[in-house]
Amino acid sequence: MFRSTALSVLAVAIGAACSTTVLAHHSAAAFNTDVESTVTGTVTEYSFRNPHVYMTLSVKKADGSTVTTEIEAGAGSVLGPLGFMRDAVKVGDVVSVVGNPGKREPDRLLLGRELFKEDGTYLPLNISSRSIYTETTATATSIAGTWFPPRTSFFGFLGGQQKWQISDAGKAAIQQSASLPTPQKDCQPIGEPALLFYPVANVIEVFDDRVEMHIDWLDSERTVWLDGRAHPSPDQTFPHGHSVGRFEGTTLVADTTNFAPNPIGFSTTLPSSAGKHLVERFEISADGKGMVYSGTMEDPEYLNAPAQWTGTWQYQPAMKPSNEKCDLDTARKFLDD
Repeated sequence: MFRSTALSVLAVAIGAACSTTVLAHHSAAAFNTDVESTVTGTVTEYSFRNPHVYMTLSVKKADGSTVTTEIEAGAGSVLGPLGFMRDAVKVGDVVSVVGNPGKREPDRLLLGRELFKEDGTYLPLNISSRSIYTETTATATSIAGTWFPPRTSFFGFLGGQQKWQISDAGKAAIQQSASLPTPQKDCQPIGEPALLFYPVANVIEVFDDRVEMHIDWLDSERTVWLDGRAHPSPDQTFPHGHSVGRFEGTTLVADTTNFAPNPIGFSTTLPSSAGKHLVERFEISADGKGMVYSGTMEDPEYLNAPAQWTGTWQYQPAMKPSNEKCDLDTARKFLDD
């Protein structure tokens, strides 16, 4: 059974936001999410990585004995935009962590939600934790820059799956997904468009012949070619497809084909095939503080009809991506035979 996945920190929040849709993928099954507990101890180990941050606390119990408690937190890429950066904690710090205890060993395992340092400083540990940042007042005149999709947009996209016309093959795949480990254990990210709603920093660079998108999740990079080239032959496939585009004023319109099949190509449960086709629009909002990301997706194997989506990103020029590579050992932690 795969207990700890790259999506485990998403499960509870997704469940709350989309309670009528089965979206969680092995999620936080090892934790008692109906119980909240607080542990206070000294940090003895600390690992800031993707797809999880881990720390170990030495905790003194009421009877004077000491127990070692492992804290599982969200991914470095997800926590950074909320205010938890690599240097936020160090070995030797005394901290209090609020979270959900493990079902088997509640004293030894905790799904972290919030962390408080001795001086009262608050730090988020989960995608559903409150951010320390306030909404920016900066405005954009180009799609170039750093953008942040809030988790509400991510959940909104996943919740839209209820309205998609999913094929019988897609429905069967959704049923099977509950018993399969997420491909993110192999550092394979969720596919577009969901990937671009993942609540991490997205850095866009605009050049004369291309637009580059650096998505701070599992080493994801996209290029949209503006030089008039055609898509390659269908036998050439790529993890993020092949994108060509054009600007309509300040709005980028991208056409993407040649996707490699992805078992989580559309959502945490719905795959995509090599026939996947996206038409995407990246349009700056009227006030310049955000971007509307919208489009149409097709897949002859998993969708019976094209599906549309729309959501928003926030302009966050001061936000710094983690640039943290996916660590296979961390991704596969607690993967049992």
